[in-house]
Amino acid sequence: MLGVAAFSFTVPFTRVAVAGLSPLFIGSGRAVVAAVLAGCALALTRQRAPRGSQWARVAVVAGGVVAGFPLLTSFALTSVPASHGAVVIALLPAATATMAVLRGHERPPVIFWVITGVGAVAAIVFASAQSGGIGQLHLADLLLFGAVVCAAIGYAEGGKLARELGAWQTVSWALVLASPLMVCLAALSIAGQPPAGTPAQWAAFAYLGIVSMFLGFFAWYHGLAIGPMAQVSQIQLVQPVLSICWAWIILGENLSWTTIIGGAAVILCAGLAVRSRPGSPRVKGSTSMHATTGAPASTTATATAAAKTGP
Repeated sequence: MLGVAAFSFTVPFTRVAVAGLSPLFIGSGRAVVAAVLAGCALALTRQRAPRGSQWARVAVVAGGVVAGFPLLTSFALTSVPASHGAVVIALLPAATATMAVLRGHERPPVIFWVITGVGAVAAIVFASAQSGGIGQLHLADLLLFGAVVCAAIGYAEGGKLARELGAWQTVSWALVLASPLMVCLAALSIAGQPPAGTPAQWAAFAYLGIVSMFLGFFAWYHGLAIGPMAQVSQIQLVQPVLSICWAWIILGENLSWTTIIGGAAVILCAGLAVRSRPGSPRVKGSTSMHATTGAPASTTATATAAAKTGP
């Protein structure tokens, strides 16, 4: 919940920042700020570096949450209200659950795919209606949908990797790995358009770099690592509601009935999709029973470890 609360300010503060700063600078610069903090934290605590295939998985996390989501949302929010972006991003819990299904090789019931599809359609219909009519999606909407996919991949892979490397270590290594690219993009942005924002815009940028890009993941990846990911991802359903409220309070955006109904529909579908997923499969060889039955329970060390990690 702490991680979700931190992330809920991301969309409104991005909307504040893009009013005066380049979206390329915001998307890349915030990653550079976070990478400096991450590098210092890793060096001071002398963390063990990822090994072998873990680097490839760190690269997946970096591509999803360090590069993909920040850049795509920064460009999208230059032309759509924060509340609009929050409704489309409300697909993220269902998308994260879907990626967890694919990554964990689970076999969810058909209803999971049906509800997830309905949620996606609801988000598309909302975005189309806001863009001028059904079937008339703007480039900003496509960028937001791409951002959802990127974040879902980064969340699902990061949640599994955090069980091996640790929560803050996972995002820190992802930031360090992506830092050369992000530094180049930030330098390119500064050369093309030197940043010049108001104190409020710079404060919003600082929040995006320090909290949204770094500290928020401490809590979020730790929660995903504890898992099971299906249950933890349900907390994400609060994020679009908070983001819409912050857009109303901070930005003074008007809450239309279209936004309220669209957001409710997408959040409902996301919640139903997450809940329709099966629980962790029983481990073969385990004879554990519910404590309230009074029956004896025993399990092997291997079964216990498997049950803790989940699918």
